[in-house]
Amino acid sequence: MTLTSLAIARRTLLLAACSLALTACGGGGSSSSGGGTPGMPAPVPAVTLTVTHKIRITTNKGVIDLGLDATHAPTTVANFLKYVNDGFYKDTIFHRVISNFVIQGGGVVRTANGLVEKTATYAPIVLESNTGLRNVRGTIAMARTNIANSATSQFYINVVDNASLNYPGADNGGGYAVFGMVTAGLDVVDAIKGVQTGANDVPVADVVITDVKVLP
Repeated sequence: MTLTSLAIARRTLLLAACSLALTACGGGGSSSSGGGTPGMPAPVPAVTLTVTHKIRITTNKGVIDLGLDATHAPTTVANFLKYVNDGFYKDTIFHRVISNFVIQGGGVVRTANGLVEKTATYAPIVLESNTGLRNVRGTIAMARTNIANSATSQFYINVVDNASLNYPGADNGGGYAVFGMVTAGLDVVDAIKGVQTGANDVPVADVVITDVKVLP
């Protein structure tokens, strides 16, 4: 299915409330993580990310190495590794780039008919946002819809500290699941965040993921 602007906004968005007005959600990392949301467990104290798996993302802008943390986010890491091992991410693009927020990819390809979302995904996973891992600059986390347990293949990399994306967060319905961090290639992330974008924050020139592989 060809992605219209509406479909991009609805299906591949990080935050429903941030899609049109980033500043409303403190996209520059200025908002507080909050003191808790009624009916939700208290936030787990911040933890140090433990690297259990190493991943290399090769793009037409350069190479990004990641360290994934299956100790604190086992379901999320296992899910991500399935897509990596399947070759799912090859030739997908970073389809949303917001220079003071995130770069997002992992599920959209460019075809002769425009941008198309890959729909042959695994079932959505349980949201692992209350693990103590935080949405700070250089971390990778899962994108999802406004339904908590809806993440499949799409991910984002924080280009600034984004406290508003942490669990529980005042406006994000449970936060977003961090599961790793950039260990090398943060300059490549910064190069991607600086590209020219058009409607719906889509880069004017495609930023293509040419390969993703597990490192020894």
